[in-house]
Amino acid sequence: MSALPAPAELTFRPLAEADLPALLDLLTASLAGGPTGTRTAGFFAWKHRRNPFGASPGMVAEAPDGRLVGVRLFLRWQWRRGGEDGSEVAAVRPVDTATHPDFQGRGIFRRLTVDLLDQVADEAALVFNTPNGNSLPGYRKMGWQELGRVPVAVRAVRPAAFARGVRAALARRPAGPARPVDEDCRLPTAAAWLAAHVGAGEHGALAELLRERAAADAADRRLAVHRTPEFLRWRYGEAPGLDYRVLTVHRGDELTGLALGRPRRRGPLAEFTLADVIVRPGDRDSAARLLRAAARESGCDHVATHLSPGTEAADAALRAGYLRAPRTGMTLAARTPTGPAPYTLADWRFSLGDLEVF
Repeated sequence: MSALPAPAELTFRPLAEADLPALLDLLTASLAGGPTGTRTAGFFAWKHRRNPFGASPGMVAEAPDGRLVGVRLFLRWQWRRGGEDGSEVAAVRPVDTATHPDFQGRGIFRRLTVDLLDQVADEAALVFNTPNGNSLPGYRKMGWQELGRVPVAVRAVRPAAFARGVRAALARRPAGPARPVDEDCRLPTAAAWLAAHVGAGEHGALAELLRERAAADAADRRLAVHRTPEFLRWRYGEAPGLDYRVLTVHRGDELTGLALGRPRRRGPLAEFTLADVIVRPGDRDSAARLLRAAARESGCDHVATHLSPGTEAADAALRAGYLRAPRTGMTLAARTPTGPAPYTLADWRFSLGDLEVF
């Protein structure tokens, strides 16, 4: 058996469009089918080419025989800080990373990461992600700081099924046959709803709701995503295969709240991942109605979401039946392209959609 090429014998270069078929094969071989079960060119184009924050920079490692043996992409993201300056913070998030099983342990992951950090140093002020327990030590060695855990709030919809699923997950054993996650979901699709409302112009109900929300949030100095109709359409309406649904509440003809989420399989459980809750400033009643409707209409065993402190949804959580789940949440890690990140966990106002892996 011939020796494998050392990293010095590999070619490290920017990702090219012609690499896409081999890249998808490599991601599938290393990471399986991803959030939709199958890695497709359409999903890649939506995520990495049509992102309103910009196309994703990427690097690949190529063996002497032309095979792709490593890939690394950074998803572009944009945070906005409220307060007097109202500054934009350009960011990237490491995603879709794979090394061919025959080439693991040879420094490819680190080399691709370092090269991409150099590539984005003049464009991005922040690098952030939510590594799992296996990958976090490697990120620490490359300069990432662990900022803390972003908590998850849960409401059990089918208490008996939810309890069985939790016990099975803790015991790492099967919990019986899994139901299709969308068979009982009565919520309309986000794709259809957003397609009808994003084109309504600046005087449309959605644009008005987002404009009022943005004006109120301008005083909040935490980092948050500026939600525009176009961003919501890309993130939730155009995502191939992710089946986002929409919930709305009205007061008369006025749209007072909007929530977006998706039914998904979470081990033995059917989970409704509530990604975004947007209401008019101070409207805790609409927030509570959306939170209750997510449980009532999703058809899932439970609802999971993140409710950022100080938001209307967080204030309404307890009376809507949501509790912080122990031993859950995502670890937030960050750095700048050139050094430590000047932020703490308290510097962000997240929705779950900002951190959801997709």
